[in-house]
Amino acid sequence: MAERQDGLSRRDVLKLAGSGALGAALSGVSLADDAKFTLPPLPYAEDALEPHIDARTMGIHHGKHHAGYTSKLNAAIEGSDLVGMSIEEILGNLDAVPADIRAAVRNNGGGYANHGLFWQIMSPDGGGEPSGELARGIAKDFGSYAEFQFAFSVAAKSVFGSGWAWLVVDSGALSVSTTPNQDTPLMRGKTPILGIDVWEHAYYLHYQNRRADYIDAWFKVVNWDKVDELYRAAG
Repeated sequence: MAERQDGLSRRDVLKLAGSGALGAALSGVSLADDAKFTLPPLPYAEDALEPHIDARTMGIHHGKHHAGYTSKLNAAIEGSDLVGMSIEEILGNLDAVPADIRAAVRNNGGGYANHGLFWQIMSPDGGGEPSGELARGIAKDFGSYAEFQFAFSVAAKSVFGSGWAWLVVDSGALSVSTTPNQDTPLMRGKTPILGIDVWEHAYYLHYQNRRADYIDAWFKVVNWDKVDELYRAAG
């Protein structure tokens, strides 16, 4: 039975913490009818992002790595109060997750959420520069798109070992940040709207140790329309 304080269960607390724009940022992840997390399909073919991201990498990245995070997350939360909750609700308040499963939920839940966003913000028709409200936000908070791209690229290149670089909305403002391993800005109360996976599994088959080349190529498939949508939802 769920623990209750002042009439609220742990599930109630997590739902309140995870409400609002956080859900919009992770709309690509979902629960099946039996309340288990399911692997979201790619929104394009595995070879659709070539030559920038190759089909073999996409197939392994989605079908092996993301699928693995999905199954391990379900195994970690089985039988707990977390079953039936959205991933942003869970990650938005990790302190309320039972201590004995917290590390597994952090690692696999983070991997599940991060990749759910990652597939969405890429497109075979991507690249170029953002427009509309996002472009205005970038100009306000970074000075120009070129300055943003430089800051984001530097952050992505600077991640030691495995991790992510992010464009996040924090108290209404845009900023660039990084997280180690599969940590997500959701754990820090920030809303991610753009993220690049710099784990070696995201690029090594095609780029080997040339992470900088991968980052430069990745910008050519960024789906700025989707990022703008997430930015407006986070506002």
